[in-house]
Amino acid sequence: MYYKPMAIISKAVDVVWVLSSLTFAVVAPLFDSQVVLPRALYPTPLVRVHRWFVTEFDHYLVADPPPFFRGLVWLALAFLWPVCIANIYAVITRRHRWIANTSLMAGVFFLTYLSAMLGEMLGSGRATPKLVRFYVPFVLLAVILVLRGLCSCSELPDTAGSVASSSSAQKKRL
Repeated sequence: MYYKPMAIISKAVDVVWVLSSLTFAVVAPLFDSQVVLPRALYPTPLVRVHRWFVTEFDHYLVADPPPFFRGLVWLALAFLWPVCIANIYAVITRRHRWIANTSLMAGVFFLTYLSAMLGEMLGSGRATPKLVRFYVPFVLLAVILVLRGLCSCSELPDTAGSVASSSSAQKKRL
């Protein structure tokens, strides 16, 4: 079967987005939430990983989070985490339009989140090159997700959409 190049790229982006969704679905409640919730709620190994990350990347925002960063983390937990769960569901149930929608929502969210964070890091002069390089793949992912959401190239209809279109086709024949 012949596939259009954009459909192949779209499928590749979907794979990356699903893997990112799976990762975020686990990382957000176990790691990111340590920024806003008391560390006593977490097992010692998770707290150690969190501290290692702060030390390894000299991540001053995670080490001593200012109020705006705490707000961003709460927003990620309240908005992005459910979007990632919805994306996983969309892939399992083959709801291709959902994947495009969750891609767009997550991409716009990531761009907003990272703009605020990187604006602070670069504006304050406190970010190390290693820390900035850590976030470059996330910026690229965000741009790709926005493009994926805007340029939905999937030629397969949603399961629900195919049922509706087949019933409307039957009505037209009658």
